[in-house]
Amino acid sequence: MKLTGEKVAVITGGARRIGRSIAVHLHALGFDIALHYRKSQHSAEALAQELCTARDGSCQVFQADIGNQTQRDALVTELLSHYGCIDLLVNNASGFAPTPIEHCAPDEFDRMLDSNLKAPYFLIQGLLPAIRAVRGSVVNIIDIHAERPLPNFNVYCASKAGLASLTRSLAVELAPQIRVNGVAPGAILWPEEDEGYDASMRDRTISMTPLARLGDPEDVARAVGFLACDAPFITGQVIAVDGGRSLVS
Repeated sequence: MKLTGEKVAVITGGARRIGRSIAVHLHALGFDIALHYRKSQHSAEALAQELCTARDGSCQVFQADIGNQTQRDALVTELLSHYGCIDLLVNNASGFAPTPIEHCAPDEFDRMLDSNLKAPYFLIQGLLPAIRAVRGSVVNIIDIHAERPLPNFNVYCASKAGLASLTRSLAVELAPQIRVNGVAPGAILWPEEDEGYDASMRDRTISMTPLARLGDPEDVARAVGFLACDAPFITGQVIAVDGGRSLVS
């Protein structure tokens, strides 16, 4: 469903990979895009130019390390000053790294929770007045491994499980003005630079996926678009976009 009238979607980590596909899809649905990035300045600016070429002034970029409280607070202030209302917040930015318990240091643990759980929580809190004003919604990008532990990625899985729980809790707490849902991707894109996800693990993942292939970032983007635009009576749900992987033991 295409939107009528100007609406704004804030997308964290929106410059590349799944975040980029979400931004492009939501833009095609009619949203203006507030595109957050941490390090991918070139990719963010190139995407913003592409979207603004399609519809003038329809994308702005915002830089911050949202795992850092000072930068996160500054981002909230900048977004609120730039946009009167925010119709959709997509918490997509995420850290991903192995943390075998024998070697995980406290600062590694904290960084993972700061980026994957604390940042979404306080972004929702900070942007709450702007989202509530238009009865907007939040979509959190979770992971099927919130329910199915991934060996050696214990802190990552715990952070995503926390985000899934937060999704359900806030759906109750913020109703009826704000809907809060989640999308849990399975094997969509392989992690960059291996990050402990070697070839044997990749082969096993595909073999355990009923649809026997990787998904596409657009699959996640369409699920986000559905929850944002076509699901007015859905809240507190986490949709698995995983080719059936979460059904297989």
